[in-house]
Amino acid sequence: MSTDDLMEIHQLLARYAVTITKGDIDGLLKVFTSDGTYSAFGDTYPLDEFPALVAAAPKGLFLTGTAVIELDGDTATGTQPLCFVDHATHDMRIGYYNDTYVRTPDGWRLRTRAMTFIRRSGAHDSGRPHAFERNSA
Repeated sequence: MSTDDLMEIHQLLARYAVTITKGDIDGLLKVFTSDGTYSAFGDTYPLDEFPALVAAAPKGLFLTGTAVIELDGDTATGTQPLCFVDHATHDMRIGYYNDTYVRTPDGWRLRTRAMTFIRRSGAHDSGRPHAFERNSA
């Protein structure tokens, strides 16, 4: 396991949290591979739908914890805890991301990121289906 690879992946994940917190969609898209996907709300969204998904989501602080990473050559998997704090109400959502990463010519990138929410009941789920309305056009 390379410390350099782990550090690069941890910086990649920090860029995800900082760019989404600041509303920097261009910076956010750069942490993904071109075929990257995000899964939540009962569906998987390709990268070209990500700007609309982020625009429809509440704004606030994405406070992430240190991810557990399993390296396997030029690919890796990981799990990263998340506490989201809404900027307007300070309401929180908690959960974790399950990720896959790949080494590209431009460095490590997220290939897939899947959100699991932790509910007050203790249930772990991917969110309410259809929380984001896609354009059918």
